[in-house]
Amino acid sequence: MKGKIYLIQKDDELVEMEEKEYENEDLLQKLLVDYPDLLAGELINDSNPRRWLLISREMDVPTKEDTLGKWSADHLFIDQDAIPTIVEVKRSSDTRIRREVIGQMLDYAANGVVYWPVEKIKSKFEDKHDEPEAVLSKFLDDESNVDDFWMKLKTNLQAGKIRMLFVADELPKDLKRVIEFLNEQMDPAEVLGIEIKQFSGEGIKTLVPRIIGQTEESKTKKSTSMGRIIDWDEKAFFTELEKNRGNEETRIAIKLNEWFKNNFQKFAFKKNPSFAVYWPYISHDSADYLPFAINTNGQISIYFQYLKDKKPFNNENFRLELLKKVNEIENVHIPIDRIGGRPNFPLNTLNNDKSMQNFIKTLEWTLEKIKES
Repeated sequence: MKGKIYLIQKDDELVEMEEKEYENEDLLQKLLVDYPDLLAGELINDSNPRRWLLISREMDVPTKEDTLGKWSADHLFIDQDAIPTIVEVKRSSDTRIRREVIGQMLDYAANGVVYWPVEKIKSKFEDKHDEPEAVLSKFLDDESNVDDFWMKLKTNLQAGKIRMLFVADELPKDLKRVIEFLNEQMDPAEVLGIEIKQFSGEGIKTLVPRIIGQTEESKTKKSTSMGRIIDWDEKAFFTELEKNRGNEETRIAIKLNEWFKNNFQKFAFKKNPSFAVYWPYISHDSADYLPFAINTNGQISIYFQYLKDKKPFNNENFRLELLKKVNEIENVHIPIDRIGGRPNFPLNTLNNDKSMQNFIKTLEWTLEKIKES
């Protein structure tokens, strides 16, 4: 029996919307290209929602190096932690959804991790965009270096850290059981199903995604391997920073940390599989302000994206002034169009007294403006 949902419109009229099958498989595939958020990244990882970068639709999967693909996966996406995500789409009315699709997906994954060269994946992505580096930088939100992203992808492929998503309007019960079993057994790989039901009524269409395969056991097992954020502490952060970036950059970060401790009120350390982040922040007028952060990739981030909704930085002129002050630091050149995002600059930019003092003056100005607001 097909389900229903109900929509209350602005005039308090109740609209009954009935579940409808997709007219064809191609329609559902195209929806994922146009609206990748339908893959429900917030359901896959509620603490660090997955974001999707489409590499290709109909991504060929070779069985040997330098050969044309024997198969093609419906979609290949990559998330913000460079975890390749293979998507196979079927309608519930397709009888192949019950058995063949499992074998297909395992073939794609087993051969993809071996025979997909990173250069080919990168080339597929670049062919789709006029300015691929700008698109990727925006997707990463400047938290990771573009070159580092492709290196992470290579590492993930070599480690078999891959995600397999079975997508349909409705998945049969026996397939759901297989998905749950595989997801519990496979590590670091992840196997999930996503049902995207379509409801329509009175000219309105609604799409409702639902995740399949996340048992408590599988969620616990994959809690740190598939992009989930965990709490960290100061000692672990600086140990990781020194391991990744060396003594000099760690010395710079420790000097900043001394200033942070004397001027900020609160401190947070978070770790995901790619890097750890240290946020100093203050509370003012019932709001938390996180203007800057340091990460273990050796970057200082400016959190315009959080500041822009809070006084006084909801006024663009204050964000422009902050940008100007940051750009006065030698070798820092952040473009003006980043005052709504999360741009960064290298930590080692502050390896001399003049640059360090300029940055500290910028910190002082920022805190002063927050307290005056």
